Amino acid sequence: MGKWIKFIVSLAITGVCLYLTFKDTRWPEMLGSLKSANYAWLVAYLGVLTVIHVARTARWGNLLSGLEHVPFKKLNEASAIGFMMLIILPFRLGEFARPYLIAERSGIRRSAAMTTVVLERIVDGIIIAAMLRILLFFVPTESPNIDRIALGSNVMFLVFGGGLTFLILARWQHDRVIGLMRAVLGRFSPKLADRAIYVVDGFVSALKQLPDAKNFALFTFWTSLYWGANGYGMSLLTKAFDCSNAAPGVVCEPLTLTVFQGFVVLSVLIVGLMIPAAPGSAGTFQAFVLLGLSVFVSKDVVNSSGIAYANVLWVIQILQQILFGMIFLFLSQGSFKDIAGKLSNQDGDKAERAAA
Repeated sequence: MGKWIKFIVSLAITGVCLYLTFKDTRWPEMLGSLKSANYAWLVAYLGVLTVIHVARTARWGNLLSGLEHVPFKKLNEASAIGFMMLIILPFRLGEFARPYLIAERSGIRRSAAMTTVVLERIVDGIIIAAMLRILLFFVPTESPNIDRIALGSNVMFLVFGGGLTFLILARWQHDRVIGLMRAVLGRFSPKLADRAIYVVDGFVSALKQLPDAKNFALFTFWTSLYWGANGYGMSLLTKAFDCSNAAPGVVCEPLTLTVFQGFVVLSVLIVGLMIPAAPGSAGTFQAFVLLGLSVFVSKDVVNSSGIAYANVLWVIQILQQILFGMIFLFLSQGSFKDIAGKLSNQDGDKAERAAA
């Protein structure tokens, strides 16, 4: 029942975000922007998305290297199929796809692989929160929505920074931290305390098997390339919406972003994607892209070309990940139904315990 409540809540959030996205839409200008867009730029953007995929896959391999060296071919299959599952499956079941798939292709336990996925999330959360705070120093304080965006980055930094600090503390003072967790959480629910301690123990074990200096340096390199390509891609795609192809009589509001502005919009988007939403982050994706755009362009542009840009950006990212996933699912002779069925037959805790 709990997962259905979460699913209904995520759908409600999606509905609210879609309403906020389209409620002030300037439909003639938005349609004019879509008609006038130079879709040749999508080819260049797909190239950027390919770089993003390779960097994202390679850095995961470096993070896994403390457990086992996994050939890139197997990593690529698990990443491509796993990211597709993350988009398509409800109830956040896709979160467990990569650990499940890499466990099938290596000697790495699923629970250990899951800790590397969460560690990725923590590192990325801290990077984005810090990057956004630094970028905002160079944005005029009177810009629209700056206060809300700054608050979001602070919350994100506290969540992920606090999580990393707690894990490091648990690695350093394991027995004391576990005792404190049992004393505090055990007052409310011994079962909850046992689950929380199990998860923390898993992370502590993973922290003992971090990559060596070489792989850590490579992880840093691929992470830099991954986020660098993401920010550059955000600005690159706006070139398709500069209205240079507008036919006579077509109303079109030009939209362009500098690379700096692209990184700000990207950071705002990532903060927004922390909010639970329907599969594919439909609604929240568009709403937070528009929030980021509102810092730099007028409301008229946001509610016309901005909406066109946000939707094309979302669609091309979704299609790219699904396409890559389907290609590697076919090449690996896997079955979407079989993988989804195995994931849906177990909750997160059950999956981790079964793999331990």
